[in-house]
Amino acid sequence: MRLEGLQPSGAACRNSRLGREVSSTSSHVCFQGLVISQSLERDSFPKEVKIMNFWRYCFFAFTLLSVVVFVILYNSQLHLPKSFGTLNGSSHKYFRIDACDYALEGKSTFLWGKTLSSPLGSVPCKDYLIQNHYITSPLSEEEVAFPLAYVMVIHKDFDTFERLFRAVYMPQNVYCVHVDEKATAEFKESVWQLLSCFQNAFVASKIEPVVYGGISRLQADLNCLKDLTASKVPWKYAINTCGQDFPLKTNREIVQYLKGFKGKNITPGVLPPAHAIKRTKFVHQEHIGKDGSFVKNTNILKTSPPHQLTIYFGTAYVALTREFVNFVFHDKRAVDLLHWSKDTYSPDEHFWVTLNRIPGVPGAMPNASWTGNLRAIKWIDMEDKHGGCHGHYVHGICIYGNGDLKWLINSPSLFANKFELSTYPLTVECLELRLRERTLNQSETVIQPSWYF
Repeated sequence: MRLEGLQPSGAACRNSRLGREVSSTSSHVCFQGLVISQSLERDSFPKEVKIMNFWRYCFFAFTLLSVVVFVILYNSQLHLPKSFGTLNGSSHKYFRIDACDYALEGKSTFLWGKTLSSPLGSVPCKDYLIQNHYITSPLSEEEVAFPLAYVMVIHKDFDTFERLFRAVYMPQNVYCVHVDEKATAEFKESVWQLLSCFQNAFVASKIEPVVYGGISRLQADLNCLKDLTASKVPWKYAINTCGQDFPLKTNREIVQYLKGFKGKNITPGVLPPAHAIKRTKFVHQEHIGKDGSFVKNTNILKTSPPHQLTIYFGTAYVALTREFVNFVFHDKRAVDLLHWSKDTYSPDEHFWVTLNRIPGVPGAMPNASWTGNLRAIKWIDMEDKHGGCHGHYVHGICIYGNGDLKWLINSPSLFANKFELSTYPLTVECLELRLRERTLNQSETVIQPSWYF
């Protein structure tokens, strides 16, 4: 009877782990690459003792091998893949779901790579859309009958913008992207390359060097809106966003929410509080130079608003009907207010709401106050209401971290601001995963396999 792994005296057994040969005049037992030397000569003991020793060594080798296998498997569970690109299929999905569940419970978790499955430019557009799970067909008749227009003003962080664009993209909508004139050539090229894959998305025909808090920020919105008025897409509402926004609701939920306003514009705002009065009381000027770009107060008093308009103060993020947008470009009151606003501070926070409070204006809401859940924002001076920021603040606004996920998920708002994919990737990933799952669950059409994450 032949015993596998038992070699006669003088034979060589290769240890596959150590990569060396062991040879001696002693008898050897080789089992799965393990070498056990018997220090006694072959004929020193009776046959029964030799057989007993053989099985003893086999048992020892088997036990040792079991321990090694257990350690390897245990370590493989501890060291999860850093990039979810290394995962695929259902394991990838469940891996992300588990990570998000941990984050929602407030437990620490791992981070992963921030790039999409197929980086932009690495494959043809058709493959890029499929491999990165873009939805390429309308999901319901309701959404087809109520297309939306998006104004997207961006200046940095292409990866975050790419996720925002994928999250809001639907083939029946139309998208205008304004890229800051001061943005890097690489950033501009990436945006152009992305939008070239879509027939219903384009870069604004006129771009501005955008200054935070200046008239250029409002003008960027207006440039896109002007282009959108010429679009053949029969959009019902225009929604303005920035590159660090992210949707909290599906396209269908957004459509249903806007339909509930029955053609009214959503421009949340009130009469200006004390701290905001100086914004329109004094002349402000944009400054762009080697020392940066900013808006400075000259302390020179401004003239009164045109047409005896009452100036309101509100959010820069709005939802506007197509009729109202046409009014903005052609009505003298709107044109004159824009001209008067050019030397004010953050005019996008008074321009829209002031016009929408004028009785008789298309879609006007004269007594709306803060009506409209368009943006979830955590302001630094309102921590007693929102419970604090679990990321960090920039310009007094929270950049959301993992600890903000539960608050975001429970928010009634359509969008949230702000996000940084490179800093808090899991926050964006979890929102995106939940949003896509809900989007596909609401679909009335056949779902393509590539639409699943």
